[in-house]
Amino acid sequence: MKYINFLFLSLLFLTACKSQTNEINYEVIKTDNEWREQLDQMSYLVLRKAYTERPYTGKYDNFYEKGTYHCAGCNEPLYQSNNKYNSFCGWPSFDKEINDKLIYDVDYKLGYPRTEIKCKKCGGHLGHVFNDGPKETTGIRHCVNSAALIFKKS
Repeated sequence: MKYINFLFLSLLFLTACKSQTNEINYEVIKTDNEWREQLDQMSYLVLRKAYTERPYTGKYDNFYEKGTYHCAGCNEPLYQSNNKYNSFCGWPSFDKEINDKLIYDVDYKLGYPRTEIKCKKCGGHLGHVFNDGPKETTGIRHCVNSAALIFKKS
């Protein structure tokens, strides 16, 4: 009887977990080969394989021109330069995104949950969100890989 109860509860749990999985239909859909052809190696690894570039190596870490940061995968505008600040973490940091351009997911790759940010249009991995941003604005830090971005001057 205990075995049947365990089996029933396990089946119920697995069914409940499966029903919560949402399939996202992105506007931009490409094959892995198409992404490889379009993107340079680091951008491909970051955007499509969720890699992280080494700290202090990205071209936008200490970059403060006025303009807009777009997704390197699909050219969607994601961040305004007036929301960029130096968090001294080694990656470009923003305290706010352009409304309705990102998807937030949970990433367990390091063994604990982190909030992952992805481009809503193509699903490209951008980086992670942390709650240690400027308290005078949002208190949020979007830690973004330079390889995931393209900058366009105002």
